[in-house]
Amino acid sequence: MKIQILDEAQADLREGAQFYEQQNAGMGTYFLDTLISDIESLILYTGVHIKLNGYHRLLSKTFPYAVMKGYL
Repeated sequence: MKIQILDEAQADLREGAQFYEQQNAGMGTYFLDTLISDIESLILYTGVHIKLNGYHRLLSKTFPYAVMKGYL
């Protein structure tokens, strides 16, 4: 399955990684690894996630971020 991460979401990921890296060395990489894993989980298990405003939503368990999946 092909996914597209919107420019706004990419900017959020960059800013989040920079923020967490400033908090503790290596935490930015952990942040990105965690969110990428969350994105992959949403792709694999779309049907089990809550649907809000036409999008499937997964809340990250580690960071205060949500991953949304819609259809183009």
